Amino acid sequence: MSASTSRYDQLIQDLRSELRPQRAWGEGRGIFMVIGHFVLGIAAGTWLLALIYESRAGLALAFVLGALGGIAELVDLGHPARFWRMAARFRTSWVARGFWGLSLFLPGAFLYLVPLWLPGTLWTSGSLLAWIGYALALAGMVLLMGYMGFVYSSSKAIPFWNSPVQPALYVAYALRGGVAGLLLVHAFGGASSASFTALLVWWLAVSAVVAALFALEVHGAWTGGNAAARRSVHELFAGRIAIYFYGGTLAVGLIVPAWLAWEGISGTLSLQAMAVLGLASALGDFFVKYSTIRAGVHLPVWTRLTPGR
Repeated sequence: MSASTSRYDQLIQDLRSELRPQRAWGEGRGIFMVIGHFVLGIAAGTWLLALIYESRAGLALAFVLGALGGIAELVDLGHPARFWRMAARFRTSWVARGFWGLSLFLPGAFLYLVPLWLPGTLWTSGSLLAWIGYALALAGMVLLMGYMGFVYSSSKAIPFWNSPVQPALYVAYALRGGVAGLLLVHAFGGASSASFTALLVWWLAVSAVVAALFALEVHGAWTGGNAAARRSVHELFAGRIAIYFYGGTLAVGLIVPAWLAWEGISGTLSLQAMAVLGLASALGDFFVKYSTIRAGVHLPVWTRLTPGR
């Protein structure tokens, strides 16, 4: 059986169900969209934290992650020409605004990074070019931190995503990813003005905000009276997506780094453990995004008519 036939059969089976799962993102090539916006969120958060704590290596890491995230999203589009059609919809599409954010971030970050890594060769850190780069990267960073939250909150066909909490939640994810990025920079010897304890406090505080916002999102979906949203919550906690949520989000992304963070605050933590904390936290962010995307369920394409009286 060919892949196209298999996808067609799956579509027919889904359409026969009153509540059908979304499969555009998170399955097949759609996994690259999840990877792309996950990596871009970490890039934006790492750039912000690296600016605050003057981490040259952190800024470079954010630039590399931004480039990798852009490549992943281009792979999801499948054809380079689709990028321009997508970018032209800036006024109506948050996905297009995300592409424009990346288009500001990458060249701006490059202009800002060159004098930091190659001082005195092309232009200086205080030059006009460097300040233009700083402004462009900052504007792009702001868009990248929150655009996917607005993408999901405006998805009316999938009630679980259509939550006003999503934009704030994705900004919090980006900040948590930024802390993970700086933890990795520290673990591999990169310099910054942040102490390890300060980064652990950041991680604990942002993780608490993420947990609270996620709980609000799930509570709203479960109690909102929408059958599709309730099915999504069921899929997340007790259905086909539960293994990713419990294993990836809770075990790897929360329990392991929380234990390491507590050990680091109450005592000492090796550089290897610091790296594990950062990687586990980042993996947890990927799995929570992957799980909530895969748990999305469409509104019914038809509704039962009430019998006439």
